[in-house]
Amino acid sequence: MRLGRRRVRIVTERMVLRAPAHGDFRPWTALRRDSESFLRQWEPSWADDHLTRKAFTNRVYWAQRALSQMTTVPLFLIRRDDDVLLGAITLDNIRRGPAQAGTLGYWIGAPFARHGYMREAIEGVTHHAFTQLDLSRIEAACLPENAASRGVLEACGFKYEGVAQSYLQIAGRWRNHVLYANLRNDRRGKALLG
Repeated sequence: MRLGRRRVRIVTERMVLRAPAHGDFRPWTALRRDSESFLRQWEPSWADDHLTRKAFTNRVYWAQRALSQMTTVPLFLIRRDDDVLLGAITLDNIRRGPAQAGTLGYWIGAPFARHGYMREAIEGVTHHAFTQLDLSRIEAACLPENAASRGVLEACGFKYEGVAQSYLQIAGRWRNHVLYANLRNDRRGKALLG
């Protein structure tokens, strides 16, 4: 059985969020390379071939498969004014059935940090997840000292839920992460009746 292609395109005030394409290789590689010291402190270690065309091609094919199966929604942040790649956001680990949940991950190039782009992207993806994908819960995690990431999650309505011990390997070592979640109908703090 062959799965059909699904297209996800989210338009925000200043950006278009869309799946990666083969033609994005050079802008993606340049932005990642130029932002390497900014990004590496928050990300898992990069593979030796991370910035190669082959690795990027595999990433594009993976994104196409994931979108076809709707297990993941990987999107690039493209500025509408000039088609510049700003970063990426991914709604991953989409779980159906009783959970109706997904996990959010994101990165922004160093020159575009602290300009409100990621807040705009998170709000756009959250809205899409709740209204188009019928998800009930979106989770996100970041390093406790990543004040910018924590701030943007809180500004987008995500609430702190706790700490996950040894959650991910960052820069080659297991690190604790703080956990956040946004609920479509926020039921936290309300007593359950009979």
